[in-house]
Amino acid sequence: MFLYIWKNLKSYFTMFKSPFSFDGRIRRTEYGLSILIYFIGYFLVFMLTALFTGFMELDATGATLLFWVFLVPILYFNIAQSAKRCHDLGNSGWYQLIPFYIFWLLFAEGQSGANEYGQNPKEINRFEEISEIGKA
Repeated sequence: MFLYIWKNLKSYFTMFKSPFSFDGRIRRTEYGLSILIYFIGYFLVFMLTALFTGFMELDATGATLLFWVFLVPILYFNIAQSAKRCHDLGNSGWYQLIPFYIFWLLFAEGQSGANEYGQNPKEINRFEEISEIGKA
């Protein structure tokens, strides 16, 4: 039982190896978690900006500048993760600019096998599990 739980946790620890990179492919689970992290991050950026604006008594220009300083890393993270999910579907990262394409990214099955953007993330973990069968 413990070994089963450990192997499943191990697969979650392999997520987010390079979250700010545009190279490679990610699965639907990692993308869904990325969207959740983005919304939480956006909320935190909004709250931090409101908090710092109140303490520093900034005008509207200062508050806007502070908001964008906090928001740029969160936006970059979201764009990079969306590009990798587009790669998993066999498309260019520019496809994320299509309106409502986020729903396709969330629910569509990735291409099986390797494509021009890399190996299928599902098959990478499966190969490691299969190779461990004979070692026991």
